[in-house]
Amino acid sequence: MSNPVAPLWQPTPEAVARTQMDQFRRRVNERHQSSLPDYSALYQWSVDNRASFWSELWDFGEVVASERGERVLGKDTMPGAEWFPDARLNFAENLLKFRDDRVALIERLENGRRRQLTYAQLFEKVEQLASALVSAGVGKGDRVAGFMPNIIDTAVAMLATTSLGAIWTSCSPDFGINGVLDRFGQVEPKVLFACEGYFYNGKTIDSLPRLAQIVEQIESIQQLVVVPVARDAAQTADAIGDLERAITLDAFTGAAPTRTLSFEQTEFNHPLYIMYSSGTTGVPKCIVHGVGGTLLQHIKEHRLHTDISRDDTLFYFTTCGWMMWNWLVSGLACGATLVLYDGSPFYPAAQCLWDMADEENISVFGTSAKYIAALEKAGCKPRESHKLEHLRAVLSTGSPLAHEGFRYVYRDIKSDVCLSSISGGTDIVSCFALGNPVLPVYPGELQCRGLGMAVEVWNDDGKAVLEDKGELVCASSFPCMPIGFWNDPDGSKYHDAYFDSWPGVWAHGDYAEITEHGGVIIYGRSDAVLNPGGVRIGTAEIYRQVEKVEEVLDSICIGQEWRDDVRVVLFVVLREGLTLDDDLTQKIRTTIRANTTPRHVPAKVIQVADIPRTISGKIVELAVRNVVHGKPVKNQEALANPEALKLYEELPELAGE
Repeated sequence: MSNPVAPLWQPTPEAVARTQMDQFRRRVNERHQSSLPDYSALYQWSVDNRASFWSELWDFGEVVASERGERVLGKDTMPGAEWFPDARLNFAENLLKFRDDRVALIERLENGRRRQLTYAQLFEKVEQLASALVSAGVGKGDRVAGFMPNIIDTAVAMLATTSLGAIWTSCSPDFGINGVLDRFGQVEPKVLFACEGYFYNGKTIDSLPRLAQIVEQIESIQQLVVVPVARDAAQTADAIGDLERAITLDAFTGAAPTRTLSFEQTEFNHPLYIMYSSGTTGVPKCIVHGVGGTLLQHIKEHRLHTDISRDDTLFYFTTCGWMMWNWLVSGLACGATLVLYDGSPFYPAAQCLWDMADEENISVFGTSAKYIAALEKAGCKPRESHKLEHLRAVLSTGSPLAHEGFRYVYRDIKSDVCLSSISGGTDIVSCFALGNPVLPVYPGELQCRGLGMAVEVWNDDGKAVLEDKGELVCASSFPCMPIGFWNDPDGSKYHDAYFDSWPGVWAHGDYAEITEHGGVIIYGRSDAVLNPGGVRIGTAEIYRQVEKVEEVLDSICIGQEWRDDVRVVLFVVLREGLTLDDDLTQKIRTTIRANTTPRHVPAKVIQVADIPRTISGKIVELAVRNVVHGKPVKNQEALANPEALKLYEELPELAGE
């Protein structure tokens, strides 16, 4: 499927020449006697010469390591590839290599609180907390968990933990008790950092009752370190008086002896993070990511694909339960200023994050496709109300950004920005396809495949295809593959998750297409692909059309088994006060039919009050499909609003024609 439309944005030749991406291309040409003329050629070189590429990136990214070793790639298999097998390094040391008076972290809370730390102050904070963790018995390989909002203390706790060679894992404080137990209970942390409360949508939520249950049910927790957020330090100390194994953050660091911060040198594949699958089909999988692969991949994505430098202020709207938090904090390795925001993106008003963008001079603004769509539906036009003079890039992920979302950004936010829709996942704590400051932006497309990643789209016969839909795969090994899954001694769960379809090839589970100019279109998750009459349809193709209907605020689409076939069912949330009638149903169907095929047109359009989502904001098509078919949804704790599933039970509209 070709894309004849003109680009929405294109960098000037002068702007291209100033980017770190182009600087890297010229460096490769010089050091490898090459004449790579553009990104397409550089990408192909990086895939054909993976060892040389990742070695060059190590040097370009100025990785700090006590030992690099001569070998770049030992065993080259998936799973089990051996990248930089002789290297010794520390993740936190690379994020703390700047120790000056530039601002490292800015914290903004929904209630208006603002704090900041310079790089020098951040180093001191990490030094103090690392000493306290050592006093608490934390060492290499131990797990430390955070039940925390996106604040400075969370980043400090992660850095202190990883400086010791210990393993960091986190989720956000809006998780229910079972969601926390399903995650942390599997990995048995020795220390838990947790807030006593947090702010969201104008409310103050108390976390203390859940903290008591967590400590009671996870026996491995030897110390609960309570971080004041909704209370001050004194109030927090009073409130946790009867809480078992609890101590305030100030008391925890205050009791520790002075200890010079040292960085435990570990092997390249030493565990760094444990992250979790969404858990909507069972207990969450515990995905273990390594020190070196995560660091190298994030340096590549920040410096080359996003052009982040010390002069940038990077913001991503995320919680600590989403991989974008881990991606965001790696921006410290570039020496940038990071803005950490915690709260609702629409409180007290739709434009609140854009107010912050002006106030903090944000240059790279990251968010979700859902937020961009909601902003447009709310009629928000930051271009008319805000200066945004420093803004040069907007990043979007979480789900495919519709063509209309692209056009909205350029029309109503800012015309001169590089809008990068990015896609990868918790599975690789990074991206397969993402942005690029040297390439044009086409509506509905991710600009390019990531350097060093042999990303292809395969048809059912396992053949690579261009300009055709299929399974997104990575055909060769890459450093940021997970080390494996926790509690998976024979590696069978890990193998089954990614390598079951084609041995030795990573199958990511996205339904995608590579375009004629090297961009990528994501049509949705493969397991949610609709199959009416045997024709495969990505749900994103339908959502793109539904977003054009102004009466519809949100939607979710599934395939219902019906008379030995599958029929498309679309559920819609309408603007307040509206009711779905025949005219609106016809408008929705006509809009879909006009821009797709008759197969895409839903057999049923049904109004609902809410759509179930994971805590990171992704709609759960499989869970809704299970409810519609009378099947259980195994792990509702993974959902932000599990009560919404009841809206889909035994609907009379789905019982007949």
